[in-house]
Amino acid sequence: MAFPPPTFEARVARARALTPSVRELTFERVDGQPMAFEPGQWVSAPFDDAKRSYSIASEPDGSPRFDIAVTLVPNGPASTRLHALEPGEMLRFTGPQGFFTRAGAQRLAPALFVATGTGVTPMRSMLRAAARSASVPLWLVLGVRREHDLLYADEFRALAREVPAFRFEPTLSQPTDTWVGRRGYVQAHVRALWEELVASTAAEPPASPPHAYICGLERMVGSVRDLLRKEMALPRQQVHSERYD
Repeated sequence: MAFPPPTFEARVARARALTPSVRELTFERVDGQPMAFEPGQWVSAPFDDAKRSYSIASEPDGSPRFDIAVTLVPNGPASTRLHALEPGEMLRFTGPQGFFTRAGAQRLAPALFVATGTGVTPMRSMLRAAARSASVPLWLVLGVRREHDLLYADEFRALAREVPAFRFEPTLSQPTDTWVGRRGYVQAHVRALWEELVASTAAEPPASPPHAYICGLERMVGSVRDLLRKEMALPRQQVHSERYD
């Protein structure tokens, strides 16, 4: 018998801008209980029109705290309220929930993470929980329009310098002339990165085959899933996705 996820209150402990349109909120449970969840899961909050769900962007660390990242949607009542919250204000949540996680043997598998926009938040949780002890490649390709839209870019670059197993590949669909990284949509880079990831493990095959994790808006998620599953014939068990619309 499945039990409903718990409901709890949390107060804003910190707020900061990640990009011109995305705000990170750090919440702390009022009851002081550890925020227990699997990296990749989400929580939901009730608003006047409906519930809204937000992936947890932080890793479980035994504390009552957790992060979410919220894109400001023009005339969106939920995102407008969340962008206006100040430290000390409270919100009621339900969760955690969700199956977009690296469960079981997946934790031992090389992984290619494919994200656009705030779709990177559950992957940040997974990577923060796993990267520093990883013995297999964990690669992230993050697509946004412009360089200032890259979420957690400094953090990911620092992690890539610190952890040989982690690789960060940002790509811009509207780059400036001075941008020296990848260009175009993430879909343009997935095949080559996947093939390179697989080749990098050929000398010492891992305990589990590589897995792909895809998160973002439906159009990108569907396109990358079709590429991996239909064109490249990857087994269903190796391709995991979650969409935000």
